[in-house]
Amino acid sequence: MLTYTIRRIFQTIPVLIGVTILVFSLMHLIPGDPAQIIAGEQANQEQVEQMRERLGLNEPLPVQYWNFVSGAVQGDLGNSIRSGRAVSSEIGARFWVTVELALYSTILSIFIGLIAGIISATKRGTVTDSLIMIVALFGLSMPNFWLGLMLIQYFSLGFGWFPVSGWGSPQQLVLPVITLGTAGAAIIARMTRSSMLEVIHADYIRTARAKGVKERYVIYKHALRNALIPVVTVVGLQFGALLGGAVLTETVFAINGLGRFVVDAIRMRDFPIVQGSVLVLALMFVVVNFLVDISYRFLNKRIELD
Repeated sequence: MLTYTIRRIFQTIPVLIGVTILVFSLMHLIPGDPAQIIAGEQANQEQVEQMRERLGLNEPLPVQYWNFVSGAVQGDLGNSIRSGRAVSSEIGARFWVTVELALYSTILSIFIGLIAGIISATKRGTVTDSLIMIVALFGLSMPNFWLGLMLIQYFSLGFGWFPVSGWGSPQQLVLPVITLGTAGAAIIARMTRSSMLEVIHADYIRTARAKGVKERYVIYKHALRNALIPVVTVVGLQFGALLGGAVLTETVFAINGLGRFVVDAIRMRDFPIVQGSVLVLALMFVVVNFLVDISYRFLNKRIELD
């Protein structure tokens, strides 16, 4: 386990370097001058040049990239061009909001997806199976922003059960979590059904049934545990995707999360914010995938981590 962990850490380094190079390059290819934006439209060329020098944007691109990477290694992501505050504090104020939103949405997806997938697999070919798969397809096809707007229209403006926007109170969590977790629940349901169908016809399942083991134990103790490995993979990927893809949900519900913050930073050409945020999200994604790999060993002792 220790050897595997060390190897994965070393494998992470080139991934993060590639992410920083890609984001740094793309940000400088986007039209627009941050110095001009900060100085204002009425600023003359001399004022813009002074602003560019103050922000360090007059340095060659390799120097700017090196300054960013060397600072990031030491935990210093620089200062925001727009606010002048430390990027780490700006990200920290919003990062955990996005993590909470992604975590609650993932929990909801797992709860609904597993139950729906198990029922669909055990009722294969029935009306129940067809209905669950139709609903899953519908949930997978719906855009998040449309579902969020519909939930606001009926349950906030119509019935008045939940707040229209914000984040923090239990009532404010419900609609955003449902909005973001619906597609994930549909994917997990379909994956669980497919994986369970492969397992429940295995020889050891028939043997357990022949020994008189209760069907409930056969399904939930024997079949489900072995069917969970591909499902866990999907859950890990979904959580990582939710971290980076929560921007539409955060925008619809006016949640002050990291996704919405990054979009605003891109619009303002705030290079340090964008680079620091993407680096943090990439690191989080790598950590989640590492935890998923580790979980395989606990689900099936025969799996060796190579």
